[in-house]
Amino acid sequence: MQSIKDRVDALRKVMSREGVNAFIIPSSDPHQSEYVAEHWLCRQWISNFSGSAGTAMVADNHAGVWTDSRYFLQGEQELADTPFELHRMVNQFSESYSKWLQSNLSQGDTVGINGYNFSISQVEKLESLLKKKNINLKTDANLIDLVWKEGRPELPLAPIFQHKAPFAAITAEQKIQNILQKTQANYVLLSALDDIVWTLNLRGRDVDFNPVFIAYLLLHEGQSTLYINESKVSPEIKELLHEQGIVTKSYDTVSEDLSNLSSTMSLSLDPDICSYALSKAVACEIVRETSPARLLKAIKTDNEIEHIRQAMIKDGVALTKAFKWLEDNVNSTAISEYDFAMKLAECRAEQDNYFGESFPAIIGYKGNGAIIHYRPKEDSSATIQSSGVLLADSGGQYHDGTTDITRTIAMGNDIDEETKLAYTCVLKGMIALDKSKIPHGTQGGQIDAYARQFLWQHGLNYLHGTGHGVGYFLNVHEPPQGFTAGPSSRSNTVLKAGMITSNEPGHYKAGKYGIRIENCIVTKQSEHEGFLEHESLTVFPIDTAMLLMPMLTVEELQWLNGYHQRVYDLLSPRVSVEEQEWLKNKCKPI
Repeated sequence: MQSIKDRVDALRKVMSREGVNAFIIPSSDPHQSEYVAEHWLCRQWISNFSGSAGTAMVADNHAGVWTDSRYFLQGEQELADTPFELHRMVNQFSESYSKWLQSNLSQGDTVGINGYNFSISQVEKLESLLKKKNINLKTDANLIDLVWKEGRPELPLAPIFQHKAPFAAITAEQKIQNILQKTQANYVLLSALDDIVWTLNLRGRDVDFNPVFIAYLLLHEGQSTLYINESKVSPEIKELLHEQGIVTKSYDTVSEDLSNLSSTMSLSLDPDICSYALSKAVACEIVRETSPARLLKAIKTDNEIEHIRQAMIKDGVALTKAFKWLEDNVNSTAISEYDFAMKLAECRAEQDNYFGESFPAIIGYKGNGAIIHYRPKEDSSATIQSSGVLLADSGGQYHDGTTDITRTIAMGNDIDEETKLAYTCVLKGMIALDKSKIPHGTQGGQIDAYARQFLWQHGLNYLHGTGHGVGYFLNVHEPPQGFTAGPSSRSNTVLKAGMITSNEPGHYKAGKYGIRIENCIVTKQSEHEGFLEHESLTVFPIDTAMLLMPMLTVEELQWLNGYHQRVYDLLSPRVSVEEQEWLKNKCKPI
């Protein structure tokens, strides 16, 4: 098996042969996915860094990985003893490798990228920056394909399946019509995998944790085309698609078909999603616009929200069983972070219509909790004990909804005042965002500070976003909306009724603890005309053992007690007598 150094050396040889001075390897695939099929884990293969966000760059005399604060500690660990240096970004939206390229490359040098793994917008921005130094950009440098041959996984071949009624209440035909009505173009190209499966009411198993399949979808009035490995489409699904006016063609023929579109036609594509290389094949006029499917998908229907409520209750039942098990056994049995992650998955799997986890469970005990996207491994995770703080961030995929919840709990009575202060500030911020009433037209970035204000008062902060959109039996991180600081597409998106977003402020101290409390909230119409408000959908107790009670206002106590009463009312009929008692203790008024 090649070492990371061997892989970098092999890449540099190919770079020298191809006249490339620096080569950029993103974390994405040709569909700009966050989680990708193993075939496209190129950045992880070349660098050993497994975080879901980050970019690797290999130059003649330097190799680096750029990532944000969520992955600093993880990056330090995984890049140790490799040729790669960790470059710390302020947040996931700040400048990364482009500044290094401008400062370290010379006039006339060439930067190489695989244009299929970069969006149009990304390439245009990079091109503009490099031009300032007269640095060339080679967009067809598919160099990883030349060096990653041994052991590279093939593209997945799992069959696709229907997301049926009653869970999918709007037909694919109607969704296609809704999309086409949102654009003036003759054709719409959907290249984001979640946009495609949502439009067609189909799902797949091509990507871990996200129930999607690898495809492109070209929409047109009368007949649309799904580009997919046709061995994954059963006769029944093919007949269903045919009835909906959709034909299937081989995945790798999409470029050819785009090049054959009549020059009198027009094609809508999203420059932030569509790959640069694919866009160069288009023969007709291009209409650049946000994917019409994206906002339609983000605004959940009343039917979908009601199903999600039921999924959240099932999730709460599973969490009750898992956390009670942990509490009952932590003093008598060696339970590792990995063991608890598996217990959470086991308890979720007992629920109706369960499909799988929505992301790898983040179970961080004491200092591991400060590694924001820490994933415990079976052979190296810490043993949970009856002291300190445990952070548990996990979620499930059900046919009736996607869940994402974080709870931070005191494992013993040894929690110091500093930790309690941070925990109390985090909860106050989470409640403030949940209780916020906002006028129509408010963007997510405008209310991000609601969740940070109490931490700021004590000189504390966190460097990740406060919230992200959540899909409906789809991706747990679903654009476009969110709560984030600083300019980004997420923070600039206007919040609308029906959007489901995570609410997850936190605070972290390296080597000691991680604190994060997360509920999923739905934005809905307020009783005040012209205003929106939020409602927590997540159903599970919030630990009160670490609260500094004098810091909580009467309104905050009312919110917390009201939330816990609702949690008990919804969960207690669905659990055993012993679990009811456990819930009653966790939900008792304070």
